[in-house]
Amino acid sequence: MPQTVATASQDNAAEPRLDPARFAPENRRRLSAPGLRTFLAIADLWGLDETQRRLVLGYPSRSTFHSWARTAREHGSLTLDVDVLTRISALLGIHQALGVLHDIEQEAVAWLRMPHDATVFGGRPPLELLTNGTQDGLMTVRRFLDAARGGLYMPPNAIDRDFRPATDADLVIS
Repeated sequence: MPQTVATASQDNAAEPRLDPARFAPENRRRLSAPGLRTFLAIADLWGLDETQRRLVLGYPSRSTFHSWARTAREHGSLTLDVDVLTRISALLGIHQALGVLHDIEQEAVAWLRMPHDATVFGGRPPLELLTNGTQDGLMTVRRFLDAARGGLYMPPNAIDRDFRPATDADLVIS
């Protein structure tokens, strides 16, 4: 009888790609209030108005947004849905990437607010894409900044701009 050889894709077919437990209400409840508090702190730092904040979160009603914010600030129990938590996660990643790319917070905020010539921004400020109400807008800005952290798209910072590679004359062999 011929033997069949299991391929890597066959071996992994039974393994779930995402652990469904990550979407369980108890995990979402554990992450919701701290995530929303952090979102509100970043929104304050970036100077987002109420409409922009709601757009980032998927445009909940004003009353829902204010209820969430109050509950989070009071360290109450809150369970946000997966979409809202994904949006908060994207914003946290954007904030982190800006912190890596810019030494000064005001420079990071200025980058968000200034028109950008990268094709994805079409000459508009990244903040417009970030606050367009879609999860895709948030993820596009996040992917752009993650690529920039890897050296793509962005001009070098002062440290990299002044970098000079070592030459043979720099090597000392004794």
